[in-house]
Amino acid sequence: MRIREFADADLFALKRMHSAQGFDYPFPEIADPIFLVKLVVEDAASHPVMASLLRLTSEAYLLHDPQAGTPLERWERFLMLHEATRREALRWGLQDVHCWVPPRVAKSFGRRLLRLGWERPLWVDFVHEL
Repeated sequence: MRIREFADADLFALKRMHSAQGFDYPFPEIADPIFLVKLVVEDAASHPVMASLLRLTSEAYLLHDPQAGTPLERWERFLMLHEATRREALRWGLQDVHCWVPPRVAKSFGRRLLRLGWERPLWVDFVHEL
């Protein structure tokens, strides 16, 4: 058993593994340069049996003065900043942005994010700080 970098010849085996897992998400576009880590575990016969793929994503932070302006003015500022940030993220080649919302504003601010096209994933999030 050894760990090595992904090779194009591994693609069929990885697609087979993905399908066998039965999870409801499309096979990732691992040729996209946004995938920074592509490692394969191979068995004694040099067949891929496991892989890990890491793609670049981003975490959003919103900083604002809660006393500056009316609620409507703050919302209008947020909408402008949201769109400018979305365009910048696309320019950098990002495919998604994650935002962890504090529990005390999750209901109210979360509704606004949902209206802007954000999603609340069904999958449980785990974090590993390096």
